[in-house]
Amino acid sequence: MNSGFSVEFEALVEKFSELLTGESTPEMVEKIKIWAIYNHIHKTMPALASHWNQSHPEGKAEIRKLFEEVRDLNLKLKAKNQSIGQQGEGKGESVSPDGN
Repeated sequence: MNSGFSVEFEALVEKFSELLTGESTPEMVEKIKIWAIYNHIHKTMPALASHWNQSHPEGKAEIRKLFEEVRDLNLKLKAKNQSIGQQGEGKGESVSPDGN
């Protein structure tokens, strides 16, 4: 694969991680990669995900914990952005979810 593409795609995943969770640390980016791949597998091949879950109960528990972490971080980020938006409304300003 083209190394330039790899760098650009990694930047895309970092930005996705930041917009989804408010964090773009290497650890969070890796978690988001796992979250996204598992989410895609679960939606496109549910039987495969189910089989894996049954074969790997510890892995299933880790995925569950990861999904809860991502959900909680996303909800906190949304609440923070909404709070900032409401504060800005009183001043004639608005803030979109991406901070612009």
